Amino acid sequence: MSESAHDDIPISDAWPADEVAAAHKHSRTEDALALCSGTLLISVGVAFFTGAGLLTGGTAGIAFLAHYLTGVGFGPVFFVLNLPFYWLALRKLGIAFTVKTFIAVALLSALTTLQSHFLAFASLAPLYAAVAGGLITGTGFLILFRHKCSLGGFGVLALWLQDRYGWRAGKVQMSIDCTIVLMALFAIEPMRVVCSVIGAIALNIVLAINHRPGRYLGI
Repeated sequence: MSESAHDDIPISDAWPADEVAAAHKHSRTEDALALCSGTLLISVGVAFFTGAGLLTGGTAGIAFLAHYLTGVGFGPVFFVLNLPFYWLALRKLGIAFTVKTFIAVALLSALTTLQSHFLAFASLAPLYAAVAGGLITGTGFLILFRHKCSLGGFGVLALWLQDRYGWRAGKVQMSIDCTIVLMALFAIEPMRVVCSVIGAIALNIVLAINHRPGRYLGI
């Protein structure tokens, strides 16, 4: 990247060269903490969605649909659905990205499977769950994206399109997410689908605003 958080100010004018060089590399410890904190936040967002009977987009949305229709746990379905996307990640985004993504998917699958032992909601309004869950989940995705990691699935495609063509990952993801959520009209009541769309928009607003070329130096 050649620009700072202020899009019209070159990095070389905004920071000393040694600081720029340091900003371009996360340590393994930072990556590990990011994977743990990002997936934990996303698992909390998933708890908001499932607690209110809502959906989200991407492979997670498909896993939600399978969960609601078959009763199979979200975590195992989500893990299996992501397996084909590792090929794209390995071919287009490199082995480091693929390994981190595999670990993040495994962590989220485990966290969502065990989460009922640690977190439960006595009452949860669908609209609040959509907005709060979307913002929390979006923040978790942002952490992962900024450490060259994702939760597989269409997130891999969105990141590759941003790196290859400059298409904003948030906008690509939002289009995919809203399409998948609308497919849920046959599975859940329309009002919950509307709330799910709101949740998908809230999630991707976080990414569209914060995950932009030129806005962040760390890799």
